[in-house]
Amino acid sequence: MVKQRRGVLRLILAAIACLLVCNGGQAQQSRFDSLPDAPSQTQAPTTTPQTANPIQGGVEIFKLLQQKSLVFPDLATNGGQLSSRQKFELAANNSIALSTIGAAAIGAAYGQAINSPSGYHQGAEGYGKRFGADMARATSDNMFGTFLLASALHQDPRFYVKKNLSFKQSLEYAAVRLFITRSDSGEREVNYSGLIGPLMGEGLANAYYPDENRTVGSTFTRYASDLGWKFGGNLLRQYWPSINRRLRLVPESSPTSGAAGNNP
Repeated sequence: MVKQRRGVLRLILAAIACLLVCNGGQAQQSRFDSLPDAPSQTQAPTTTPQTANPIQGGVEIFKLLQQKSLVFPDLATNGGQLSSRQKFELAANNSIALSTIGAAAIGAAYGQAINSPSGYHQGAEGYGKRFGADMARATSDNMFGTFLLASALHQDPRFYVKKNLSFKQSLEYAAVRLFITRSDSGEREVNYSGLIGPLMGEGLANAYYPDENRTVGSTFTRYASDLGWKFGGNLLRQYWPSINRRLRLVPESSPTSGAAGNNP
């Protein structure tokens, strides 16, 4: 009789253990099913179980690496607010992005062709000075506009891609985005940080530009050029996800669409 009771007790304990294991496996699977495609600041971090599949872990790492664009770091991948530190990091990333380096190289070549700034003259040394000055101007623009002013005025310096726009609509959006941006809370407002930032950067550039290129006229000519480059950059940002997806140039994440809500 005692042996029979022990046998029944063992069967009951085995059944309970089986139920716990099954329920634990289902809970673990539901946690993986609920993982987002990309990490968002508005979501609580999900801890990875110690028994996670290494292939699944590799996929999550690859998705995490996709979050920072190598070409346009300011493409928005979520709608969460950026802290001042994150805006500083974004300004630093923008300053050394492939798009910034490419624009400086092209701008320096054009300046070399028209001998502007004239104080840098010609030759390899002149091109190097023009390239360095263009990189310095871009860095100043990012530090003043993307970091300092955006933090002080609580503005979002990122670019939100709008999907399903015609080319004409994309041109209009690229132009509007020069003057209208998002606040940290998601409201539309005047893009003070994006308009004043490059002007402050050009004022600082007068500290290292040749004497004959430090006039008020030269400063505002460079400022107008900055806005023109920003317009072209906005248009390229609008089409960049499609271009990159087709040419497979660099691994990128899909930016957040700005078609909904109060996005500019």
